[in-house]
Amino acid sequence: MPHPGRHIPSAQTSEQAVCSFRDALAQALEPNPDYDVSEWLFVPNRYCDWRFVLGTRGERPLICCGINPSTARPGALDPTLQSVRRIALHNGFDSFLMFNVYAQRATSPQDMEAERNPVLHRENMAAFDYLLGLSESPTVWAAWGNVIEVRPYLRDCLRDMLAIAAAHGAHWVRCGQISKKGHPHHPLYLRADSPLVPFDPSAGL
Repeated sequence: MPHPGRHIPSAQTSEQAVCSFRDALAQALEPNPDYDVSEWLFVPNRYCDWRFVLGTRGERPLICCGINPSTARPGALDPTLQSVRRIALHNGFDSFLMFNVYAQRATSPQDMEAERNPVLHRENMAAFDYLLGLSESPTVWAAWGNVIEVRPYLRDCLRDMLAIAAAHGAHWVRCGQISKKGHPHHPLYLRADSPLVPFDPSAGL
């Protein structure tokens, strides 16, 4: 399974065949020679230009929401996801699930496509709905930082996420200080013992 040190999108996602989340999830639940599916949830279960979910399995997951995925995969977490896992465990969660406001994989958010792909967004929201349904009282960690300002459509994606989260009665939290622009801190460079505190994700909108 490829795992480059940096990911630059190979093409616009609208030019690619984006699989449905449900189909990708079904494949991700099947045995995989590259990692233990009883430990990891990786959707799609192959390295490509988008990623809906990456995380560990447990009874009490912390759903962390960044902006867009980079190169991480099961067993090879990047520094951001290593921090997410440490903070989740410190705050009493037994697992973490990394979700992103937009699913296009790009190490630098500046490489994200200029226009939102409605198909990719729709399937990403289906993934979010699924993750929220994994627990009776889901906790969602807002962790997108000022990067949400990189593309205008990211705020629209977040608004859709807020509606889905409200339907599930999700509890929103943040970790670290709020930026001067009102956005929650990115997971990188946070202490492993950093506490999670309540957060209103609509404030920055």
